[in-house]
Amino acid sequence: TGGHTTEILRLLSCLSESYSPIHYIFADSDKMSEAKIRSFEQKRAETFSNSKFTLDRIPRSREVRQSWTSSVVTTLYSMLYSLPLTYKLKPDLILCNGPGTCVPVCISALLLGLLGIKRAIIVYVESICRVETLSLSGKILYYFSDYFIVQWPHLKEKYPKSVYLGRIV
Repeated sequence: TGGHTTEILRLLSCLSESYSPIHYIFADSDKMSEAKIRSFEQKRAETFSNSKFTLDRIPRSREVRQSWTSSVVTTLYSMLYSLPLTYKLKPDLILCNGPGTCVPVCISALLLGLLGIKRAIIVYVESICRVETLSLSGKILYYFSDYFIVQWPHLKEKYPKSVYLGRIV
């Protein structure tokens, strides 16, 4: 929502037309992202006339300050929606940046790869606001992403698998 959507759209603004179609997946309780995405894509269509995108909503896997115990249940519930959606989309690349919604999508993609159905490259970009520690999504996906990008040198020191590119959003 809000900040994560703004960050991901800044990243996407640097991509060429060859990254199409783009499939946006966001939480069903997210009221702001759809309008931001539609506005972004409308501007993108002025440059890339063949730009295509889809919008998909899944149940939010974890609310802010939600207990760990109930987060397991809601994340599994979100997985029930993510797995068939990921199977349908069969993405080549998943670019995500931190909201809890990305965890069930990435896990679904990993499962499809393990089953030999479709291997997706997972690129996780930790939010610029994460200066000292990783987000919960980052702590989980650090081990499963193909590329894990941080925007602060201190995080690169703490998490050696990560890639530090400076501030990219």
